[in-house]
Amino acid sequence: MAQVLVRQLDEDVVARLKERAKSNGRSLEAEIRTILREATADPIEELQRIRESLLNRRFSDSSDIIRKR
Repeated sequence: MAQVLVRQLDEDVVARLKERAKSNGRSLEAEIRTILREATADPIEELQRIRESLLNRRFSDSSDIIRKR
């Protein structure tokens, strides 16, 4: 795998990344990898991932809401 070194990051950026990593249960390195992976994802692959995540979910019937209008 390739490595990337980013110099001169603002301390507040690093602090926010650390907090985000902590809230997601990941290391700082894993969080940054996730951010970079998502930022460079193919839009079609991203849509497929979202579709798959919704595949087995049940949603309420919206016809009642529509009828009330």
